[in-house]
Amino acid sequence: MKLNELSPAAGSKKSTKRVGRGHASGWGKTSARGQKGQKSRSGGSIRPGFEGGQMPLQRRLPKRGFNNIFAKKVVTVNLSTLNRKFEDGADVTVEALKNAGVIKNSFDAVKVLGNGKLEKKLNVKVSAFSESAKAAIEAAGGKAEVI
Repeated sequence: MKLNELSPAAGSKKSTKRVGRGHASGWGKTSARGQKGQKSRSGGSIRPGFEGGQMPLQRRLPKRGFNNIFAKKVVTVNLSTLNRKFEDGADVTVEALKNAGVIKNSFDAVKVLGNGKLEKKLNVKVSAFSESAKAAIEAAGGKAEVI
């Protein structure tokens, strides 16, 4: 097989309809564009969202709120989740949380919250702790370290 012998599969290529080749073709004269107007002209197209001069929908709707582009995305993890996913004496880091399937990608910080009970001694190293979570981790004999 050579490059010049390659051809597409039968029926996979369809030629475009050639309009404007005489009225006997059925697609002559105005070529299915109608008589006059913007859409009958060559290069005449209307941008998406244009409503003929009427105030467009995206400008009619009220705009509310504010989206802070500098906001940090903080992922929260509860003590009950740590108790369920990790063994006694384990080191809990961001990598360990990812490997355990507790957190997914695209975040700036990880914070441990004090929801639930912790019955295991864990060494937790994350970005932030709530006061109740830090107290619970240390009460169970573990360490809460901010990185």
